[in-house]
Amino acid sequence: MNSIDQENPCLIQDVLRNIINLWSIGVLLLLNSGKLRFSEILRNLPGNISKRMLSKTLRSLEENGLVKRTVFATKPPSVEYELTELGFSFLPIIINLEQWAIENQENINIAKKEFKNRQ
Repeated sequence: MNSIDQENPCLIQDVLRNIINLWSIGVLLLLNSGKLRFSEILRNLPGNISKRMLSKTLRSLEENGLVKRTVFATKPPSVEYELTELGFSFLPIIINLEQWAIENQENINIAKKEFKNRQ
């Protein structure tokens, strides 16, 4: 363990727990194309996320500095989300992770079948 880990053993785990999950990664990838409203994110996010879970995910990303939320004084109020500088700096990591998953999907499926056959 290095000195940073000894001083703050949970720091890395806390950061990763707050920003790396299925929905957060999807939201960040969507926002790479530009500002989006809540309904646009909800409609375009792969999978079946509830409005409550999307709200929670966006709040967490905003709290951690990856997403900026802008509220417009319209009736009803409209809200836009966009990546912050920190969010953009995190994108290459997510894109590499996504690429790795695509490239290794077949190997992972084979490993799962082999594991299941051994059970």
